[in-house]
Amino acid sequence: MSEILAIGSYTETDMAGLREMGARVIASLDAMRDLPEAERGDVRAVAYKGHHPFGAEEMALLPALGVIANYGVGYDAIDVGAADAAGVRVTNTPDVLNDDVADLAVAMLLMQQRRMRQGDAHVRSGAWAGGESFALNRKVSGRRAGVMGLGRIGRDIADRLAAFKMEMHYHSRSEKQTPGWRYHADPVDLAASVDYLVVALVGGPETENYVSREVIEALGPEGVLINISRGSTVDEAALLEALETGRLGGAGLDVFNGEPKVDPRFHALDNVVLQPHQGSGTQETRAAMGQLQRDNVAAFLAGKALPTPVN
Repeated sequence: MSEILAIGSYTETDMAGLREMGARVIASLDAMRDLPEAERGDVRAVAYKGHHPFGAEEMALLPALGVIANYGVGYDAIDVGAADAAGVRVTNTPDVLNDDVADLAVAMLLMQQRRMRQGDAHVRSGAWAGGESFALNRKVSGRRAGVMGLGRIGRDIADRLAAFKMEMHYHSRSEKQTPGWRYHADPVDLAASVDYLVVALVGGPETENYVSREVIEALGPEGVLINISRGSTVDEAALLEALETGRLGGAGLDVFNGEPKVDPRFHALDNVVLQPHQGSGTQETRAAMGQLQRDNVAAFLAGKALPTPVN
């Protein structure tokens, strides 16, 4: 059995890179549980690509485990506390995906406010050629934008929105050095102060429903919520209710609770842009993420400093 176990659905490029390292590739944590005990005992490094919880029970099945290299910047599926207790290092793949995620956040905002999905349908249906005018939509530049979570990705989103001549606001665990952007210690206060609210929080229990019913109500009937973080960060029931009743103007969502199964109530809404969790989904970025994951595994096995440690 290899000392490297890769778990998840990988592209052919990543699969080739993993196999070149001598990794054994399996589809899921269930497949890992089915491995013979002797084979599990050889595993020192796991390359993990998945959203199912990887906790103390799973780590205990791999007694020689020393590192879990996560594919993705978000590592909320991995119990880092359990990893600490077991002496297991955890890594992720930050920075290489910032541009793509930030680009998609801005694209969803533009698509929602300029009603680009509806405009495309208007042309394709022949309505425009038939003389039917397309309804006016909303201007984006020059308005007030807020970013919830000014980490690496949040900062790149804010930089892009600032280029649209927007008045910038943000909420984070602490005040950051910014070019005059307004800091809000309270998330409700942030939402009440902006036209657009982009959620760029990390996932996990600490941020579950952080964008609460109160935050959504404060954003108001002209406000737009954009979420590229995790579905868990937003109170989805409150969001749907606000969108259906007009108490929130619109939304652009790349993440959902229970994805890929999305609440069908979203399908009926004309004021929402829906995306299939494809924030980092470009060929270039996914290749860079896979390479960084493998670099972390290789560094651990060579006894070198981990490129992007979490713990």
